[in-house]
Amino acid sequence: MTSGARAQATLSQVALSGYTTLGLGGPARRFVPAGTEDGVIAAVRDADRRGEPLLVLGGGSNLVISDDGFDGTVVQVATRGVQVEAGDGPAVTVTAAAGENWDALVGRCVSAGLSGVECLAGIPGLVGATPIQNVGAYGQEVAGTLVAVRGYDRVSGEVAELAAADCGFGYRTSRFKRDPGRFVVLTVTFALSRDPMSRPVGYAELARRLDVAVGERVPLASARAAVLGLRRGKGMVIDPADPDTRSAGSFFTNPVLTAGQYAAVQQAARARLGAGASVPRYPADDGLVKVPAAWLIERAGFTRGFPGESTVRISSKHTLALVNAGGGSTKALLELAAQIRDGVRAAFGVGLVPEPVLVGVSL
Repeated sequence: MTSGARAQATLSQVALSGYTTLGLGGPARRFVPAGTEDGVIAAVRDADRRGEPLLVLGGGSNLVISDDGFDGTVVQVATRGVQVEAGDGPAVTVTAAAGENWDALVGRCVSAGLSGVECLAGIPGLVGATPIQNVGAYGQEVAGTLVAVRGYDRVSGEVAELAAADCGFGYRTSRFKRDPGRFVVLTVTFALSRDPMSRPVGYAELARRLDVAVGERVPLASARAAVLGLRRGKGMVIDPADPDTRSAGSFFTNPVLTAGQYAAVQQAARARLGAGASVPRYPADDGLVKVPAAWLIERAGFTRGFPGESTVRISSKHTLALVNAGGGSTKALLELAAQIRDGVRAAFGVGLVPEPVLVGVSL
């Protein structure tokens, strides 16, 4: 550990609302910006030695923080660095520091003709957060190309490297999410292909946008541009001028159901909407089916813009995004989320699960 890592500035009572895409969250008792791996590890160790609560902060795009703030140490990961190494044939590994901007990394890979993450364009946040949620969109997910995560293990006090098989990836989850706080991600390594064409397009909405059949391939830049266009149309690309982008992305995950559970939801839908109602479904692992949370929310009576003129509301572009149009509070956001969750459960018997990390609050 370098002496420079120990000398990094420690701030107090920093408003966390300025570090989240929702623009919500009270002050942090201690705030440590860390621009090096040594600095990240030193700040985490210092907090652990003091027995303080710890929050590792990346881009703040997937956080809902209490209005009361965080009574502990917040370590802001601001590390930088990308290494590209050629392997056999078209294989290329890309290792990025946790503090690198994720969308910038995707853009860099596309420009370099590296295939495998092009459909993950426009997702806000930093590289270090992507394995925690197993970030995914438009038919791709991080688990599809990730080969290793280096992280500081707060239990052993050592830096460990976890292969993809050790990360416990599932739909929007991972070992890191199920055991929160144990590992502080330092770098992430991906296995990509030197190929000017995308991976087969696996998402119907994206295929329609590209005017190709599902399973076809397109130039990398075309895939990225189409994804960015779709995301902008849903308010899912950060734009300071657009209040609909002041969100934590999709607030609820899509429910994954057994065949029996799906049949019950279908029955509830027909009772509520008429005999011709059909609940959309998509195949998931192990014979399960995935149901769009947005469809359930809308059919339960929560439309875009709900509840109308309010600082906290459903996005006018995308039912799954809850936005803070300005001057809102975390308390109001969670009250709206609870109203939606309870309404969907009453209508369809399905419990929605929040996707963002909740800090100092619960739903």
